[in-house]
Amino acid sequence: GTQSPNDYLREWIPRKDDYLRLLLEREAPPTNKSCSLCGVHSVVYRCHDCLGDPIICAKCCRHEHRRLPFHKISKWNGSFFEETSLTKIELEIHLGHDGLPCPVLENAHEWEDMDEPVYEPSYDRSAIPELPFLHGKECTTVVDKSGVHSLIIRYCKCPNACTPDKQLFAIGMFPASFSRPKSAFTFSVLDGFLLDNLECGTSAMNYYSKLRRMTSSIFPHSVPDRYRELMRVGRQWRQLKLLKWNGFAHDRKQPESGELALFCPACPQPGINAPQPAERHSDDPEWIYARSLVMDGNFKAEHLHPTRPEDEVWLTDGLCFMVTRDKYKAHLAGANEHVQMSECNNHRAVNQANASRHKLEATGIGGCACARHGCFVPHSIVDFQKGERQMNMDYALCHALSHHTNGLTRALTFYDINCQYNKHFRRRVNESPYMSIPAGMEIVPGIGLWHVHGHQDKCYVRYASTFITGAARIDGEIMETLWAPLNIISPSARGMSTPHRQECLDYQMNDSNFMKMIRMSGFLCRKYREAVKGVSESTAAFQKLHDAADPTIVEKWEEQDRQAQIRRLADPSAMDVFDVQLQKAPTRKQQELALLARVGRGGGNAQRGAATWIASGITIEELQISLSMDIRRLGKHPTETQHLEIGRRRTKLQSRIDEFTIAAVNHLGEDFDLDDDIRDMEVEFIDDSEQEVDAVTDSEHDSHEDPRCMVFRPENVMIPLPSNIGIHRCTELGVGHLVGQEIALREGQANDTLQAIRVLLADKAVLFRTTVRPAKSQAKVTRAWTQVHSVERVIRLQTMIYSKCRAQLSNLQAHALLEKYLRMEKSHLKASAAVADPNARGQRNSTLPWFWSLDVQGDSISNDWMNEFYRVHWLRAKALRDRWSEEQLLIEYEMCWTLQFFLHKAGMWLSRITRNGDPLPEGHKCYAIRQAHMYHQLAKHARTSFLKANPMFKVIV
Repeated sequence: GTQSPNDYLREWIPRKDDYLRLLLEREAPPTNKSCSLCGVHSVVYRCHDCLGDPIICAKCCRHEHRRLPFHKISKWNGSFFEETSLTKIELEIHLGHDGLPCPVLENAHEWEDMDEPVYEPSYDRSAIPELPFLHGKECTTVVDKSGVHSLIIRYCKCPNACTPDKQLFAIGMFPASFSRPKSAFTFSVLDGFLLDNLECGTSAMNYYSKLRRMTSSIFPHSVPDRYRELMRVGRQWRQLKLLKWNGFAHDRKQPESGELALFCPACPQPGINAPQPAERHSDDPEWIYARSLVMDGNFKAEHLHPTRPEDEVWLTDGLCFMVTRDKYKAHLAGANEHVQMSECNNHRAVNQANASRHKLEATGIGGCACARHGCFVPHSIVDFQKGERQMNMDYALCHALSHHTNGLTRALTFYDINCQYNKHFRRRVNESPYMSIPAGMEIVPGIGLWHVHGHQDKCYVRYASTFITGAARIDGEIMETLWAPLNIISPSARGMSTPHRQECLDYQMNDSNFMKMIRMSGFLCRKYREAVKGVSESTAAFQKLHDAADPTIVEKWEEQDRQAQIRRLADPSAMDVFDVQLQKAPTRKQQELALLARVGRGGGNAQRGAATWIASGITIEELQISLSMDIRRLGKHPTETQHLEIGRRRTKLQSRIDEFTIAAVNHLGEDFDLDDDIRDMEVEFIDDSEQEVDAVTDSEHDSHEDPRCMVFRPENVMIPLPSNIGIHRCTELGVGHLVGQEIALREGQANDTLQAIRVLLADKAVLFRTTVRPAKSQAKVTRAWTQVHSVERVIRLQTMIYSKCRAQLSNLQAHALLEKYLRMEKSHLKASAAVADPNARGQRNSTLPWFWSLDVQGDSISNDWMNEFYRVHWLRAKALRDRWSEEQLLIEYEMCWTLQFFLHKAGMWLSRITRNGDPLPEGHKCYAIRQAHMYHQLAKHARTSFLKANPMFKVIV
């Protein structure tokens, strides 16, 4: 079988001495000390970069290295091989005559470059005579990926010869200056630096430091310092590469905004990879040709104020992903920022939009990417000045909506605050002369699935992609993954000049899009296989619900779904049909917002921020219960991995507790003693011996726990909430008003947990009805019960939280609420016949536990909850099925668009072989053909991959 890495290491151990002996034998020359090429016995040299480290004489060494001037050599001094250089054995590089000396070459340089600044150390190099490079006036410092070299370069002096800088460039060396260059960088070192910067985030300083160490291991500080030149030449090299890659050497025109950037091959771009409206098939769904965008900000990409902004030079301003600076500044100067407090969960991007850091020119960046494939949109990335403000994101979104969208009439935008941001977006655009939206463009707002759970409950059904027609299967969170590579280079870009930072970020984003492009075929094939499976599973699940429902009721549900989708854009509340419609009691978030609003109006004597502090404490308490429950489930013999996971969770929990207790002084006063009357936390476990077969008591678990994890138990810490320190002590501290705030939040917590229990019990009932009962094979029965047990674990967690909440209400002496929120019995959590099938004969008037009717107003009966849950479950199952069906169809179109994108690019390059019918220089022609070949190869690979994943792809094409 296949050996593991450890197997190879075990084989290595007895062999290491032999390898060590061979390694040391390489230090000595062969006994005859003769040249391996000519056989002459003379002064012996060894080349460490030629294969096998051959032994050669000085004459052969010069001859063999005429075109390999960056190889490292050493000389036998009688005792060991001492490092030297090819220049010291009189190797010279001749330009302009295929390596031969120029016929009119003068014997020596009559000039010295005074235009090129050189930053040298102040100490005397003459004290180090044996360095492997020279510092004479005749030498040119050449930086290569192998190190820093001093070479004697003889330029061509013929009357028609190019200038020295162009002669250097022609042989693959980028000069550091132009009139009389004395330093140059090989193309390979520039490519290596840019690639290291992309892949590893290596800064110019660190990269050059590595080159100095490669040049001299013991005196790296004596190697010429060309760090500043590397930064400058690297910028020039980036610009040349972008112009070359995008055909501007062939087109002979100046690039416009975003034209040096690559975009997504799988997004529809009419005229490039997708047909214009008049050319489309009549049976194409309307939602197919839409641009999906995700918006987000990144606050790690900060930038300090430049020291000399008036002296900065811009090379690619606005030509890639960052927007044009002057127009953006003009937009900001004239834009009016409307300070808008979030109505939905106090969201960071809204409420901290005016945050400012005076030492920073930019507090971060924000922009747009395609939501389905994660490609940055050209000319849509902006700097933030005072946080993530609407005026910043408006500018980014407008430019993203205009990039290759001529012929598209629909755009889906995903933003974590779209419920607030989208309300007045068009009005803000109309107020600015620097922004516009393509005519006829319909904008459909959404919120990513991860962020939507931090909003009010209504936002989920109104903005989650699950309920948006044409959204297919998209989570709207891909932007988070795109920031990660940029965050690696952000620290080094923080202090750069503004143009240099923009170029670094642009280049990184362009490379991200390039990597997405070359991997797009495999990505779409993988997504297609997932879609086929998703369609099958979601259709089967929906069909079970559909077949079990009354056809008359189903007709009503279908009409609700249709009307909601029609009205969604004009009235997002129309989507509320996807949620339970019975009037519910206020949630904890709603209670917290109400308390905050009361403080904002100056009501009562409540301290500002106390409600949020208490709410965070209640959240900590819930995390403690969850952790205690998971520790209890580990049993007597947990694995090391389980111990490690528990340790990590305890560390995070302890950090949150520390933050909470530090803030306690602000709300409880200086007289509060943290150790005063605070007991260890007690959790009331809901046991289920049938499911939790490994459950043990806390004391039993402690005896089996890894001693390394027994240092602290944050899950048992009682945090200083009013309910824990007691009403009497709160009164003594003068913070009795906190008691009422916690009671209000506890009431919301009780409502939340009871609602969660109702939903989970309904889910469990649906699982029984549609999965467990119909299961025939043992494998299906096992899978069905696994799902049921998973739901039951969450039910037990919510029940434990409810019990703790009720206990704290008792501590707060909230007697009226205790009469409303009764004790939860284990029997209440059993799935009775009425829960399993509320429409079954004889079950209409069956009695359900008290909490089913707790929040129902008017004369509704408790069974209405179950009817609502079945309706909502049916609507959501249908939505899931529809999104998966859209996903499969959309990916089939994206496969076509990707193939057409590659073919379009290949055709563009072939058309550049001539300019207005006249042939271009031979180099231009060869490069155009090479680029066309690359895109044809990508097209060929895409077609093969797509046919393998979807044999019907040839019909679509």
